[in-house]
Amino acid sequence: MSYTANAPLLPRSDASWFTEWRRTLDWGLVAGVVILISVGLLMSLAAGPSAAARTGQSDPYFYIYRQTAFSAAGFTVLMAVSLLDRKWARRFAALVFLGSIALMIALLGIGHEAKGAQRWLRFAGVSLQPSEMVKPALILLCGWLLAQREHYPKGPWTLMAFGAYAATLTLLLLQPDVGQSVLVTAAFLTVFFISGLPKRWVVIFAGGGAALAFLLYSLLPYVRSRITMILNPTSADTFQIDRAAEAISRGGLLGAGPGEGLIKARLPDAHTDFILAVMAEEYGLVAILALIGVYALMAIRGFRAAGRIEDGYARTAAAGLFTLFSLQAAINIGVNLAILPPTGMTLPFVSSGGSSMVGMGLTLGLALALVRGEGTRSPGRYG
Repeated sequence: MSYTANAPLLPRSDASWFTEWRRTLDWGLVAGVVILISVGLLMSLAAGPSAAARTGQSDPYFYIYRQTAFSAAGFTVLMAVSLLDRKWARRFAALVFLGSIALMIALLGIGHEAKGAQRWLRFAGVSLQPSEMVKPALILLCGWLLAQREHYPKGPWTLMAFGAYAATLTLLLLQPDVGQSVLVTAAFLTVFFISGLPKRWVVIFAGGGAALAFLLYSLLPYVRSRITMILNPTSADTFQIDRAAEAISRGGLLGAGPGEGLIKARLPDAHTDFILAVMAEEYGLVAILALIGVYALMAIRGFRAAGRIEDGYARTAAAGLFTLFSLQAAINIGVNLAILPPTGMTLPFVSSGGSSMVGMGLTLGLALALVRGEGTRSPGRYG
């Protein structure tokens, strides 16, 4: 007996919200995220048991289970947030921003301190880093605020955007978290530049940035030591970057083979900040170049999609969000290659870390919501 379908499952005339989302979502970027998450799960098998032994975990697969759960949470957040239209993306970002700022204020009193920084809130053994969530929310809100200058030139939009950025930067520096501060500043400047940066603000940012950099270098010993680590390695403790360089060198072109890495047992943060070095040792330079290629293609695709948007708010905010994603990847890669000082910044969707995974899911989820096709554009001047 044969069966003939009377109609396609999703006819082109179907105008439901799900069909509209499916047709307008950038599945190429989603595929890139799936590849990165898959690489992260593979590398957790390599670095997880060593990390578990180093941290005293009885189960050698402890970090592998965690990475699986974190990856599922991050991908779920990404897909759920991508369902939003531009108006609701803005509203959701506002709620996330206000909630994250409140949590960052709470950090100053009840935050968990580790490695000289107070960046985490701990609940029943689970750690949360609010700065990972505040970054994309801030960038989207600033993109919207700065875009309103086109419709209401006399409004205090620039001051409001700068005020939100200044509040976030202050709370980050109080933790202190200089690496995230640099990342947020770069993304904010991208948003400001695309929205039309007045010349006087160029001078203000240049002067303020130079003064702040000198102040941080003078007042924070760990900032001074990490910069010295790169400029003059013989005068600082370079254990981490030396082990990373050793792992990359041992891997050579094609790597020592899956599970054959030796340096990961002696490399602090091998499953988080230095996961790229572990990958280089076991899979070689070819694998590293392929991974960098995935990040580069995703960044190019994202910026091209943002550039095609006519709506000023969505174009500006999307470019800022893709800057967050691509620059964080570049910074982590630079740290592993000893080009940049250690920052504590993870490799997006590859390094282990729940807050980082969810934060990156939120970042690209909002970006995907903004770059979706014409059918998702909200009517009206607010985009």
